[in-house]
Amino acid sequence: MARINLLPWREQLREERKQRFLVALGGVLAVSAALVFLGDQYFSGAIKQQNARNEFVRKEIAVLDTRIKEISELKKRREQLLERMKIIQDLQGNRPIIGRVFDQLVRTLPDGVFFTGLKMTGKNIAIVGAAESNNRVSNLMRNLDSSEWLTEPNLTEVKAVTAGAVDQANVFQLTVQQTQPKLDGEEVKK
Repeated sequence: MARINLLPWREQLREERKQRFLVALGGVLAVSAALVFLGDQYFSGAIKQQNARNEFVRKEIAVLDTRIKEISELKKRREQLLERMKIIQDLQGNRPIIGRVFDQLVRTLPDGVFFTGLKMTGKNIAIVGAAESNNRVSNLMRNLDSSEWLTEPNLTEVKAVTAGAVDQANVFQLTVQQTQPKLDGEEVKK
């Protein structure tokens, strides 16, 4: 008799294929889950590392910001000190000149004229005084103009005073420029 298989072989084959499919599906799912887990771990680690770098950079920026503030404060202090040094050097250098200017003011002062106020701003000297007459003020102006240390006398105001604390007849205001006389060598070169 011929061998006839009456067993449900198609159903068994279907069951075997189904079993293999489920095993393959489980394997793919397990490998996929493992890859997703590993990818998540990798990216989490990369994010943590980048956050650590960012935090380090923030701390270094804060340190550098404080240093920049210190440097800017030091620069300001340096500028202030340089300005003070320049002022002191100018005062040291002008000390003999100021003495000469006052000496010239005394030498150019004619009889019958006296100063009641003197203000020096840079190279400008503002003088307030009193004189017995207008001729005395004119003599003062000529004397100032002929001085080596003073130039450009400019009479601002003359008032006649009849009564008050000042016994003099005329109160005047004038301005004059302070200069330095040229040396003989400088005049020859020009």
